[in-house]
Amino acid sequence: MKIKAINGFKDILPEEVPLWQHIEGVARDIFQRFGCHEIRLPILEKTELFARSIGEATDIVEKEMYTFVEMGITMRPEATASLLRAFIEHGLHVRQPVQRLYTIGPMFRHERPQKGRLRQFHQVDAEVIGAVEPEIDAELMAMGQMLLTELGLSASLEVNSLGCPGCRPEFRRRLVAYLQDRQAGLCEDCRRRSETNPLRVLDCKKAGCREVVEEAPSILDALCPECRSHFDQVQSRLDLLGVSYSLNRFMVRGLDYYTRTTFEFVTGDLGAQAAIGAGGRYDGLIEQLGGPKLPGIGFAMGMERLVLLLQAADNRAERPGPSLDLFVAALGSRAGLHGYRLVHGLRQRGLRAAMDYSGRSLKAQMKQAARQAARHTLILGDDELERQTAILRNMQTQEQLPFPLQADVGQECLQLIDIIQTT
Repeated sequence: MKIKAINGFKDILPEEVPLWQHIEGVARDIFQRFGCHEIRLPILEKTELFARSIGEATDIVEKEMYTFVEMGITMRPEATASLLRAFIEHGLHVRQPVQRLYTIGPMFRHERPQKGRLRQFHQVDAEVIGAVEPEIDAELMAMGQMLLTELGLSASLEVNSLGCPGCRPEFRRRLVAYLQDRQAGLCEDCRRRSETNPLRVLDCKKAGCREVVEEAPSILDALCPECRSHFDQVQSRLDLLGVSYSLNRFMVRGLDYYTRTTFEFVTGDLGAQAAIGAGGRYDGLIEQLGGPKLPGIGFAMGMERLVLLLQAADNRAERPGPSLDLFVAALGSRAGLHGYRLVHGLRQRGLRAAMDYSGRSLKAQMKQAARQAARHTLILGDDELERQTAILRNMQTQEQLPFPLQADVGQECLQLIDIIQTT
């Protein structure tokens, strides 16, 4: 019986990898323009980290984490908590009061696999720690919008405010009272959430629950003066930067640590899975995790969903991998050894080169060169070695030229590089 990948865990095949690398490259370039530095984090963390940060009453902690119970460790379901643990542990705030960090990598949640959502999924994540100014909130959203734009994608930005520990409790009381009178119209999950995590009811996608919360109180009407001023300034800074957005009073986050500004990038091109990126402010979380009293804000984008959108935009399932600069088609044992040294010399000098080691026919090797999208093929046999002249074929024009062989393979490499770079 064949062993297959676990449900919800997907192989990323060689022909798909260039698209992933493209997204990562654009993300790194933009993040670095904004002064962000990369941090690389472990996949396993102490379970307590996520229970304390995400919230014990959230769906993630209750139902979705991959946890080794006896060891008390968990595969990270999101990046922010891990990043803040590293920030606190290594005292990064001492080095510089405001830290701009990003990370790229896999996360793990035991959810029902569906389009764009897997149990092992990947995110690009950016965080700014130590800055409370509304300019930072708008700048981070502008950075996310810039990433999508430079990838050639379009999405709508939706924003909301979740208030702070001072104004949220009164809103929570009003919301719970509203939901208690309408329990019959809620789904089973939302009936449970209405007691443990009522704000999550506002974010339910089921039609019945959407209808129930249509007239629910809005937290925007319950903001304290400080939160109202902060949110007004965030909006004015977005306007100043020319970033389009809309207010979504039902938007909440599935993690307990969010305060004030929250936002999502949404698209209609992925069916029900509309969000391709989301984030918000978490001003009390660092202190809650045992660190200094510092504010923070961040966002993450799902790599799988970005890949799906780029594939749809290209109207093709995959992109070709990088082409070869030169394929050596060697015929005969002596020619094979010469080609072996030549290919290695070209690689040392920065070219993408390859050859076949199985001694197949010239026709078979030429097909292999074409499959690998080689720009040129050097045809080299034992007879060519005797004559000290090989054949160099341009695979696009099919033009063939004699190529003089040298006693010094290094000289051959330099000659080939000169030809390849000028054709």
